[in-house]
Amino acid sequence: MRRLRHLTSQHRIAATNRLLGGLLAFNAGAINAGGFLVVGMYTSHMTGFASMLSDNLVLGNIKLVLGALGALLAFTAGAGTTAVLVNWARQHHLRSQYALPLLCEALLLLVFGLIGGTLNRQTPFAVPLTLLVLAFTMGLQNAVVSKLSASQIRTTHMTGVITDLGIELGKLFYMNREGSPLASRVRANRTKLRLYATLLSAFVVGGLVGATGFKYVGFIWVVPLALLLLGLSLPPLVADLVRPRRPVRVG
Repeated sequence: MRRLRHLTSQHRIAATNRLLGGLLAFNAGAINAGGFLVVGMYTSHMTGFASMLSDNLVLGNIKLVLGALGALLAFTAGAGTTAVLVNWARQHHLRSQYALPLLCEALLLLVFGLIGGTLNRQTPFAVPLTLLVLAFTMGLQNAVVSKLSASQIRTTHMTGVITDLGIELGKLFYMNREGSPLASRVRANRTKLRLYATLLSAFVVGGLVGATGFKYVGFIWVVPLALLLLGLSLPPLVADLVRPRRPVRVG
C-alpha cells in the first residue's frame, strides 16, 4: 500500500514516474485497441480525429465531421476535468491530487464495462456514446500524467514517445570522432531511453491484452483495467481520509 501510494502521490521522482507511466501506457494501449474493436476508431488518436474533421469539412460529410468534433471535445473535456480536480485538491491540501482523476477514470471504465452494450446508441455527434466515454477517459489520463511529470510523459499516444526514442537511439549509435573533447561528444540519455522503451513496450502489450479481451470476452474485459486504476488511486485517497492534511506547495 505504501508503494502504491507513492506512485500517485504529489511528491514525484523519476523512478515512480517511469513505473506509473508504464502502467498507464499499458492501460491506454488496452483501451485504445479494445475501443477500436468496439467502435472502429482509436479513441486516443486525436491527430487522426483532427485530420478527419478537416478532410470531411472539405468533402461535405457532416456526419463524420460531427463524429470527429465530438471525440475532440470529449478528449478536451477529460483533460480539463483533470486540471480542475488537480488544482482543487492542491487548494485543499490533499495528497490525492493525481489520484482523483484516475479514480474518475476507473469509475467511468467500470460503468462502460458493466453497461457497455447499452452505450451504443447514437449521440447528437453522430457517434456512439461509447466513443465519447472512451475519448473522455483518455483525456483524463493523458492530462494527469502530463501534469505529474511536468509534460515529460504521455501515455495515450506513442507518436512523441517513438520520436524521442528515435532521437536517443540516434545519439546512442552516433560515431564520435576519435580524440574529440568529452564535452562535445554526443551521448544518449540512457534514463530517457529506458523510459521511452518502457512506455512503448507497455502500450503494445496493453494493446494485445485489450484486443484479445474485447474480442473474446466483450465489454466486461474493461473491468480489470478499471480495478488497476482503482488500485493506483485508492491509497492516497485513503491517506487523505485517515491522516491530518499537510499543506503542499502550489506550483
